[in-house]
Amino acid sequence: MAASIIDSRIFQGIFTSDAMRHVWSDENRTAKYIEIERALAIVQARLGLIPQEAADEIVSHCHLEQIDMDRLRQQTERIGYPILGVVTQLNQLCRDKLGEYVHWGATTQDITDTATVLQIREALALVEADLATLATALAKLAREYRLTPVIGRSNLQQAIPVTFGYKMAGLLSAVQRHQERLQQLKARVLVGEFAGAAGTLASLETGAMETQAGLCAELGLQQPVIAWHTIRDNIAECGAFLGLVGGTLGKLSMDVKLMMQTEVAEVFEPYHHGRGSSSTMPQKRNPIASCYIHAAVSVVRQHAAALMDAMVADHERSTGPWEIEWIVLPEAFCLMAGALKQAIAVVQGLEVDPAAMRRNIDMTGGLVMSEAVMMGLGRYIGREYAHDLVYDLCRESLATKRPLLDLLCEHAEIAKHVDRAALERMLDPSNYLGQSGVMVDRVLARMAN
Repeated sequence: MAASIIDSRIFQGIFTSDAMRHVWSDENRTAKYIEIERALAIVQARLGLIPQEAADEIVSHCHLEQIDMDRLRQQTERIGYPILGVVTQLNQLCRDKLGEYVHWGATTQDITDTATVLQIREALALVEADLATLATALAKLAREYRLTPVIGRSNLQQAIPVTFGYKMAGLLSAVQRHQERLQQLKARVLVGEFAGAAGTLASLETGAMETQAGLCAELGLQQPVIAWHTIRDNIAECGAFLGLVGGTLGKLSMDVKLMMQTEVAEVFEPYHHGRGSSSTMPQKRNPIASCYIHAAVSVVRQHAAALMDAMVADHERSTGPWEIEWIVLPEAFCLMAGALKQAIAVVQGLEVDPAAMRRNIDMTGGLVMSEAVMMGLGRYIGREYAHDLVYDLCRESLATKRPLLDLLCEHAEIAKHVDRAALERMLDPSNYLGQSGVMVDRVLARMAN
């Protein structure tokens, strides 16, 4: 019986992905525990810390299918942690008490934290692939609509024209930075843990640091400089990273929702029969994917804050903050996978209506081009005077419902310097796109790097 939206048979395909659910599943988590215990036995036998015969026997039983998961649940509920249950089962599977060498010199948190890092590595690989797919889709839109005018909006009011390619390139630039952050955080986060009860590895009289180095190398992780049992900035950084990615996806979804409004109708989420329809209003086409993105990333941001709260740990082994990570880290990654999946679907199938974009630019009768007119006239009559003059004519246009062009042409002082054709050029949105195309090109050029 599933109670969370991530495990819901109805909603799981919307709010996460099967691949990410697998990463954080009980089975994969337990498999990681076993993988670490296996690697530990191999390394310690190589160093002569445990008998080779014991290591061989331990390794022969380090398979998930040999673990009784129902029994592990019972053991975990009784003990409070699953590691001892796994160790006990492995020990009992081994012959001639050779299983007593399982978990030699380790502590519960060593195995738990290292397993979490292995799961994070798999989860980040999924995020990395999705970011690359999203970047490619955004780049396609940026390139295709590089010089397609769309009204820029400030405080939800029409401002001046930009291009739709410019809007998409702005989002793409953020995704590119997330890709850079992901590469940078790997060195800090993909670090193993093998430090013993209080982090000093006092449990191993000899070969302690060699065991730590060998275990991390066996697992493909960096060796820690010092124990991080209660120094949790690495895990919190993962949460902060997911929060930042979620913020960008939220920005994308917000703009799509606003641009899908009936009165705007500049873009639409991909159409599928029946998707986004209302149970009572057949005409509606709701921004379904954007709603899911908004909800998911909002929760991810709260989880990022919770992971920072988990940093406030007591002494060398904590009493509660650590368990915060168990709750929120899997859900943060799972929700992010769902948000990325929805965002990719939106961007790859986005329906763009350049005609509607131009219609919305023109709906004010030229008022959105007032800055262009002011700058054009400024060279003749001064910028500040031109500002005040155009301001008054804009007010008159609003009051009389007359096009700004007609009022500009009728003004004697303006007519002394520019004719109607020149004013039409000033009022043409395609002539006032600034460096939109150049900026799009600069962002796209980074795709090759």
